[in-house]
Amino acid sequence: MSHIEGTADRVWALVGEIGFAMLVTHDGNGDHLRARPMAATPAQSDHAIWFLTSVEAGKDDEINDNPNVCVAFADPAKHNYVSVTGTATVSNDRQKIRELWTMSAKAWWKDENDPLIRVLRVTPSYAEYWESPGATVSYVKMAMAVIRGDKPDLGEHAKVAMK
Repeated sequence: MSHIEGTADRVWALVGEIGFAMLVTHDGNGDHLRARPMAATPAQSDHAIWFLTSVEAGKDDEINDNPNVCVAFADPAKHNYVSVTGTATVSNDRQKIRELWTMSAKAWWKDENDPLIRVLRVTPSYAEYWESPGATVSYVKMAMAVIRGDKPDLGEHAKVAMK
C-alpha cells in the first residue's frame, strides 16, 4: 500500500460514500474507550460530521467530560477505511435537528420534535484512510510480491490534516 499525501476532499468523499461509522468516546471515568455504530451526515461545507443522538444515550455526558473522539468508517466490500480524529459537541439545536432528520431516524424517534433528540457535531482535526483495489486484486498482488520478494502495493494510504 503506497503512502501518499492525501487530501481532505478525498476523506470527505469516502465518509460520504460509507455513511455509517463507529463513534468512539471516552467513558465517564476516561479509563476506557466506548464505540457505537451511528449514521453519519458529513458536511464538508460545515467542516463537520453530524449525528443525531438521544440525550438518554450518555454520549453527551461523555463528550462533555472529554470532547476528543474518533469516528471510524469501514466499507469492507470495497476495502475502504477511514479514521477521523476530532472534537465533538452536543447541542439541542432544533433547526439543525430538523435539517438532519431522515425517515430512518423514525426508527429511534417519533418525529424531529422529540425533546430527547440532540445533535452531535464532530469537527475533524486529522484523518487517515486506506483504499484497496479489492480482495481479488490484493491477493494477486500479495502473491506476486512473494514471488518477487518485495512488498505488495495494496492501494493508497494517506494521513490528512483536516484543519
